[in-house]
Amino acid sequence: MGSTRARIAIDAMGGDHAPSEVVAGALRAREELGVEVLLVGDPERVEAAMRHHTTSSPLEIVPAEDIVEMGEEPLSALRRKPKASINVAMDLVKKGKADAIVSAGHSGAAMAAGLLRLGRLPGIDRPAIGAVFPTMIAGKPVIVLDVGANVDCRPKFLEQFAVMGSIYSQYVLGVSDPKVGLLNIGEEPSKGNELALRTHQLLQESDRMTFIGNAEGRDVLSGNFDVIVCDGFVGNILLKFAEAVGEVVLQILREELPQGMHGKLGVSILKPNLKRIKQRIDHAEHGGGLLLGVDGICIISHGSSQAPSIFNAVRLAREAVDNQVLDRIRANYVEGSRESAVSSQPAET
Repeated sequence: MGSTRARIAIDAMGGDHAPSEVVAGALRAREELGVEVLLVGDPERVEAAMRHHTTSSPLEIVPAEDIVEMGEEPLSALRRKPKASINVAMDLVKKGKADAIVSAGHSGAAMAAGLLRLGRLPGIDRPAIGAVFPTMIAGKPVIVLDVGANVDCRPKFLEQFAVMGSIYSQYVLGVSDPKVGLLNIGEEPSKGNELALRTHQLLQESDRMTFIGNAEGRDVLSGNFDVIVCDGFVGNILLKFAEAVGEVVLQILREELPQGMHGKLGVSILKPNLKRIKQRIDHAEHGGGLLLGVDGICIISHGSSQAPSIFNAVRLAREAVDNQVLDRIRANYVEGSRESAVSSQPAET
């Protein structure tokens, strides 16, 4: 689709390296992605961070008086601090002054603020965080959801995750017919706990997505699936493990590449390949997870995010805006609700 100039609100105070790295990533995003950026936070600190960069025009700053600290309980903090940066940023989306929000701050606060300020999309019981993983097939990522929003799930929640993941895979990742898998301990439909068994049956009966069966842990990165669904407890463990594996692989490459003059020559030859390897396995290259199911585009980035992660989070947000992910999910459930209502009408006699 033709891209409009998306307006992205960024929680400038969120994350371990805020606001300096957030500002750096935001400036790069404006220059390379053609988006408008609103930095939400303490004007003095944000302006001080911006002075470290050469730019023809500074980014717009939206003042916010407070920050939700990482150790605070999300709901109580959000209520005590209505002018916290995450609340102010969410309100910009709610009021139509921004098309999306990016935050590397307290992930629980971002999820709670999304629900409280934006609300759920019609037909969605629980929002889910979707994270894009690389696979063994180059250029063929897989979206895994939920990776942390819902520790306890019901089968209907997982079905909704599958539908939202399929829509994202089709319209943002460009998969014509996304193949959905249910994360389980075996391929057979009879494997797993009660949640897995009931969810398998529900997905198999659904006509909202293409469900091809259970996916074991080794299948997640195989490229055989485009969407993997699971509860947030398992998904978050999977996400953190995958991030650690990526870091280990990069560290091994650094340690094992030859040293000395021959090594430097070899590294220079392999540099393009090494850069592509990093892009495929480094979690910073993926930007964060999309909070699917709330009535607004919300990207939740890792708390340790630096400028490249912030840049890629803005890229994810722009792609979701450009491809009308919210409208497509909303249309799917509105149409599904109408069909259910029609089918439940008594037949004329």
